[in-house]
Amino acid sequence: MLLSINESQFYWGLLVSFWVLAALTAINLLFRAAPYGRYKSKGWGPEISATIGWILMEAPASLAPLALFFMGARRDTVLWVFTVLWQIHYFHRAFVFPFRRRGGGTMPLVIALLAIVFNLGNAYLNWRFLTELGPTYDLAWLTDPRFVIGTGIFGIGFVINQHADWILLHLRKPGETGYKIPHGGMYRFISCPNYFGELVEWVGWAILTWSPGGLTFAIWTAANLVPRAITHHRDYHRRFPEYPAERKAVIPFLL
Repeated sequence: MLLSINESQFYWGLLVSFWVLAALTAINLLFRAAPYGRYKSKGWGPEISATIGWILMEAPASLAPLALFFMGARRDTVLWVFTVLWQIHYFHRAFVFPFRRRGGGTMPLVIALLAIVFNLGNAYLNWRFLTELGPTYDLAWLTDPRFVIGTGIFGIGFVINQHADWILLHLRKPGETGYKIPHGGMYRFISCPNYFGELVEWVGWAILTWSPGGLTFAIWTAANLVPRAITHHRDYHRRFPEYPAERKAVIPFLL
């Protein structure tokens, strides 16, 4: 006999699965760096251009929420605001940042494919709840303390993330290769303010939407980026004996 479940049951089952996978991912990444960027290694199958791979894996995070938004039952003012905030991050991440980043290189195709699967699942968890499965957001939500505070946190995270990326993009002069110690901005306090900024963004998103999908995304962001930031921090110390000892990895003064 086939097991019959409705969409609500599927949604919450997928949500719990994402929490479990987030915990397993964090544990794994504490001991093994994901094999892309400076940690790329052989043995992960076919490789593709890093720029193409970046677009392929980030584009669903921009396009799938748009599709779910326009297919959903609700397209009110608050959801338009949510859409703009989401796209401020992901349209840039998918279709602008890949062409700004320096260097060519390749990445394992499997990494791009895994990211696509995650981004599609994450889009579903966030946007099906916002547009169909969750409660309606009326106009009063735009003055609710959760929306105001969450949007402020999201904006602060976005600025930190963009400024940190700008410093990295201008760290090397044209034609230079290799790694350098970044300085300025939040790099005075932590090794990976780009990751810290992204974590702050999605904590803000979880608050401003007050949604289970938003909370899950914030948890996943931490599970993915905090271990990678710790790995980056250790790598900086390994490469540079003069690396600032007072810097933390990803959370100022704490971690």
